[in-house]
Amino acid sequence: MNCILLAKNAKSICDPKQITHIKEILKSKVGDSLTIGEIGGNIGKATIAQINSNEVLLKDIILGKKPPAKLDVTVVLALPRPKVLRRLIMDMTSLGINRLIIVNSYRSQKSYWQSPLLERIDEFVFEGLQQAIDTVPPVIEFKKYFKPFVEDEFPALLGDAVIAHPYASQSWKSYLDTNTMPKILCIGAEGGWIEYEVDLLCLHGCKAVSLGERILRTESVVNVLLGQWLEG
Repeated sequence: MNCILLAKNAKSICDPKQITHIKEILKSKVGDSLTIGEIGGNIGKATIAQINSNEVLLKDIILGKKPPAKLDVTVVLALPRPKVLRRLIMDMTSLGINRLIIVNSYRSQKSYWQSPLLERIDEFVFEGLQQAIDTVPPVIEFKKYFKPFVEDEFPALLGDAVIAHPYASQSWKSYLDTNTMPKILCIGAEGGWIEYEVDLLCLHGCKAVSLGERILRTESVVNVLLGQWLEG
């Protein structure tokens, strides 16, 4: 938690996790400065005016810095196991993706869609923003029906698209040698995409790329691919 996120015009911190972090991790005292951000707004500093058991009062709030720019990319992610999704949401939020579309896939079990963790997506986004010192959450959408999404909505997404597939004939490196950075990344869950899904996405504008012979975890694929935007 490198930044304490606050609601617009907030003058105090009431979230129990944030208060615990201030007291036990930062070990901050009255008069100390905190890095804060206003959700959807700017980043800045505030001074602790008072610390109570369930509230930290702030003064001298200055929000003069804009949040970091978003990566110009939309990630289409096959729904993974909920615990994996939690980590992915936090990581992708920290990395700064602009939009996340979570889709059903053949290897996404039906039980995943019933997980209570899906109701906590905003919480995981919040954690990712505080990690990265950001204030603007990505747009997150859920699409439970793969074929209608790909056929009816995917073509409307603007920009070049790639799908990560370990058996693709073209490597990610060779793709980048002859193309600009794509605007859309399609990434499978555990077990990857099935051939039908790869073929359908490619039929509607995707290019399949491989990261090599090694079969990587979804988290690794996300970090490797999105790392290209950070390097740019």
